[in-house]
Amino acid sequence: MEYLDHLETLTEAQQQLYDWLVDYITTKQHSPSIRQMMRAMTLKSPAPVQSRLEHLRKKGYIGWDEGQARTIRLLHHRPRGIPVVGAIAATSLVENFPDIEVEMLDFSNLMLKPGHFALKVRGHSMIEALIDDGDMVIMQPVTDQKTVKNGAIVAAHVSGKTTLKYYHKKGAKVILMPGNPDRILYPETELKAIDVELQGLLVAVWRDYK
Repeated sequence: MEYLDHLETLTEAQQQLYDWLVDYITTKQHSPSIRQMMRAMTLKSPAPVQSRLEHLRKKGYIGWDEGQARTIRLLHHRPRGIPVVGAIAATSLVENFPDIEVEMLDFSNLMLKPGHFALKVRGHSMIEALIDDGDMVIMQPVTDQKTVKNGAIVAAHVSGKTTLKYYHKKGAKVILMPGNPDRILYPETELKAIDVELQGLLVAVWRDYK
């Protein structure tokens, strides 16, 4: 991680605690107790935790008032928000757009879970769903395709190509339906279910009007 390159390298035990602290503090928005860190590190004594904290403080990773665990502050941590991992077509099944730049969307005021990701929409096939070209769609990873209900808006991956569409499954077939009344430009796509990988389920849409 480039933003930590200038800091002294951590030992494996120190890195383990630091990674846990980053996840805990960015998720909970407050510092953990020594007892919580002991449980997380499977330690029976507070001494190793306090030693690791002191090393993290000396190496510049955290701010910490010794003896007061709740005062831990992350000094050089991962950017807040969720990663924009690329662009997604909202036209038809076309080639993926390359990642041009690294972006982070900060939705710290929303109840987003680890693993959620963002995609930038390209095209107008979902305008009836109020999703337009240039919007950001926030997606929840799909771990079990059987739980995805018909009518859900999904990021579907087919033969190396990805698209944003309404999902409908009928037996061994899947229909990817656009949200645009122009069926000449935006036709339905019928595929074998085994050929469709659902990468994400729509959680939210972000539109910047600036």
